[in-house]
Amino acid sequence: PIMKTSLLVPFVVSAALLAGCSSLSPGASTGRSVMEQAIGASDKVAMLPVANFTDVPQAGLRVEALLEPALRQAGLRQLAMYPSALNPETLFEPGERKAQAEAEKWARSQGMRYVVTGAVNEWRYKVGVDGEPAVGLMLQVKDLSDDQVVYSAAGGRTGGSREALAAVGQRLAAELVSGIRIESTARPATSR
Repeated sequence: PIMKTSLLVPFVVSAALLAGCSSLSPGASTGRSVMEQAIGASDKVAMLPVANFTDVPQAGLRVEALLEPALRQAGLRQLAMYPSALNPETLFEPGERKAQAEAEKWARSQGMRYVVTGAVNEWRYKVGVDGEPAVGLMLQVKDLSDDQVVYSAAGGRTGGSREALAAVGQRLAAELVSGIRIESTARPATSR
């Protein structure tokens, strides 16, 4: 009995370790929730800079280029992009927080109701034989009328060895944007 138990222990430990490495949803994991408050399709929304927390130059700009069409396809008709002069991704000084504050200040001056911002924390091909693309993003919607974050989502996705990094990023961006509730019809007037 002792010998059988000692042979069984390494097997059980190995099985537990392998189970910890598996993924229930191959290639994707998101912490997405659906927004409680809906944005009207005609509400003014500004896309702010996406912070780049990777070592890949201009990864934030690449994510912005994927988020803008995803937001428009979701139904935002009054989406405005921040002025390019407020872009923090320069070769000399990455001023992410300062750029975010300046971009939000610009959005307020333009009468925007909501701002959409985000961060990219992974944008690369994994090292190895297969070199799978891997993307990690965070997305946030803030209501400027009361400075409350009304939607926040984060996720990561990996693709197959023959997939493009941009294709994997595009799928993840669309998945994160899909949790934003957008009302396509005019809101009814409230009577007092």
